[in-house]
Amino acid sequence: MTSSSVAVRELPLFPLPEVVLFPGRPLPLRIFEFRYRIMMNTILESDGRFGILMWDSTQYQVAATGCCAKIKDYQRLPDDRMKILTFGEKRFRVLETVREKPYLIGLVEFIEEHPSEQELGDLAIQVEVLLRDVIRLSGKLMDQRIELPEDIPSLPEELSYWVASNLYGVAAEQQALLEMQNTAARLEREVEILTSTRNHLAARSVLKDTLK
Repeated sequence: MTSSSVAVRELPLFPLPEVVLFPGRPLPLRIFEFRYRIMMNTILESDGRFGILMWDSTQYQVAATGCCAKIKDYQRLPDDRMKILTFGEKRFRVLETVREKPYLIGLVEFIEEHPSEQELGDLAIQVEVLLRDVIRLSGKLMDQRIELPEDIPSLPEELSYWVASNLYGVAAEQQALLEMQNTAARLEREVEILTSTRNHLAARSVLKDTLK
């Protein structure tokens, strides 16, 4: 969304179990529940935007911070089910619930990224080097060649969201990264995560070589 967008607005909200959407990242969805079919049809008649919030199945609660999704493409299926392709825009914080039926609508405040006084270029390079190590070691363990996508973002903020969106099976960690308002802090946390992953994969790789 552009900087001219209002800072506070009402937004239809779509809680998803263990799913965290990040700005600039795609999220395909299949819509089959009746209330969400109503929701999507209403959204398509307006500006095509709604909010994605993570439903934490361990805490039995919806996160208070999410990401605005913009519908880029959709396909209607039998029985009024839908396939939609969304892309993340701005992050938001839910201020209050406006209504809960037939679907959730909240009053949300959009979150701006705080400018960083830290040099982000070196951090971004460090993250990319670690990424390549993780990919290389993963490929070695699976006996196949794996490459990073060519369109991996080069700008630090976009890179931080790309890395966060590609962490699998750690929704709580992704949610924590989404809530960070500083790119440097997000990249630093990703350095920690990727370093730990690389070390784990390297140890497994050594064990595999030893047992050959």
